Amino acid sequence: MPPTLLDTVFWLTAAAILALLAMSAFFSGSETALTASSRGKLKAQSDKGSRGAGQAMRITEDRERLIGALLLGNNIVIILSASLATALLTRMFGDSGVAIATFAMTALVLIFGEVLPKTLAITHPEAVAIRVAPIVRPLIVVFSPVVGLVRLLVRGILRLFGLQADPSGAMLALREDIMGAIAIGHSEGAVEKEDRDRLLGALDLSHRTVETIMRHRRQIEMIDAAQSPDQIITQVLASPHTRLPVFRDSDDNILGVIHAKDLLREVDRLVRGEEGSIAGVRNLDIVKVAMKPYFIPETTALDEQMRQFLKRRTHFALVVDEYGTLQGLITLEDILEEIVGDITDEFDVVLKDSGLMRAEDGAYVLDGAMTIRDLNRATDWRLPDDEANTVAGLVIHEAQMIPNEGQVFSFHGFRFEVVARRENRITKLKMRPL
Repeated sequence: MPPTLLDTVFWLTAAAILALLAMSAFFSGSETALTASSRGKLKAQSDKGSRGAGQAMRITEDRERLIGALLLGNNIVIILSASLATALLTRMFGDSGVAIATFAMTALVLIFGEVLPKTLAITHPEAVAIRVAPIVRPLIVVFSPVVGLVRLLVRGILRLFGLQADPSGAMLALREDIMGAIAIGHSEGAVEKEDRDRLLGALDLSHRTVETIMRHRRQIEMIDAAQSPDQIITQVLASPHTRLPVFRDSDDNILGVIHAKDLLREVDRLVRGEEGSIAGVRNLDIVKVAMKPYFIPETTALDEQMRQFLKRRTHFALVVDEYGTLQGLITLEDILEEIVGDITDEFDVVLKDSGLMRAEDGAYVLDGAMTIRDLNRATDWRLPDDEANTVAGLVIHEAQMIPNEGQVFSFHGFRFEVVARRENRITKLKMRPL
C-alpha cells in the first residue's frame, strides 16, 4: 500500500535525514573552523580563561587526527542520509526514486551540509572553533581507533610512492605562514614597509650568521700597543668608536679591547692620583687597561649571539674563522640594526659618497661594500644573498673573475656596471633593473 503523509515511517525517516544533514553541517563547519582558525588568536583567548579556546588548541595540535575523525563522521552521516533518502523515495515513487534521491540529496548536502556551514565557519573561524571544540574532542576519542588504522594505511600507500610525512614540517610552516602574512599585509597596505622590515629582520636572526653582518677586518680600526701613550690617547679621542682592539706586531695578535672610559680612568689616575703628574701619562700601559678579548666563530647564529651578549653583559666580539684567524668584529648594535635599521649617533661618520644614490638616468650608484640585504631593504628588490654578502661579492661570484672598471654584466634581472675598482676590490657599482 503506498505511504501517506501521515505514515509514521515517512516522518521518522524524513526527521532522521534532516538530523543527519544537521550533523553533516556540524562536521563540515567544525573542520573548516578548526583548520582555518589562528592558533595565535586561540592562544590569546585561552590565556584570558576561555576553556573552549584551550580545547581547540589541543585538538588542532594533531591536525591529521582531527581531520581524519571529522571526515569519518561526515562521510558516515552523508552516506547514511543518502541511503535513507533513497529508501524513502523509492518507496514513494518506485525505481525513479533513486534518481530523485540522488539529485535531492546532492542539492541538500551541497547547500546545507557544505557551503552554508563552511561559509559561516570561514567568516568567524575562532568563534566557531571555540564553540565546537568541546563536542569535537570526545568524537576524536571515539573515532581514534578507526582513524589510526586509516592513518597507517594512508602512510603505507604514500611510502610505496616514496613519500613520507615530515614531523618538523609544522614548525617550518608556522614561520613561513608568519612571513607570508607580513608580506601580504604590506602588499595590501596594512603593514608599513618599516614595520615589515623590522618583523622580517627579527624572524631572520636565527637563520643568519655573524659573518653576514660583521665589520670586515679591513674596516676595523685598531690600536698598536707599540705606539707611544700620547699617540694612543690621540687615536682613541679621534675615533668615533668607544671600543677598539689592541694588537702587537700583527693585527692577528689581539691582546685586548680598550674602552674609552677605561682609558680615561687610567689617565685620570696617572695625572690626578696621589702620586700623579702630567709626566705620569708616559707610564701608561695600554695592555693592562684593555679588557680580555671575546672571540666567537663566524658561524654563530645572530639570535644566539645576541643572547650571549646579554648574558655576558658585553656588546663587542671579535669574529674568527675555523683556523682562528681574525675575520672581523660584531657588536650588539649591529644585530639590533638588522631589526630596526641603521642606528647612528653624533659620533658616527657618514660618508657622503657611500651608500645608495639615484643617478639622473634612473640607475642606482652604490658602494661595492653595501650588503645585498641592505640593498634589498632599500629598494624592495629580491637579489639573492646565498653566495655573497655584498653587492661586489655577488658580481665577482657571478662573473667568476675580478672585473675591471667599465665592464658590464647582466644577471638576476639586473645590469651591473663596474664604476670604480681599487686593487682587488670593487668600490663602486652602477646598476639598474633590466
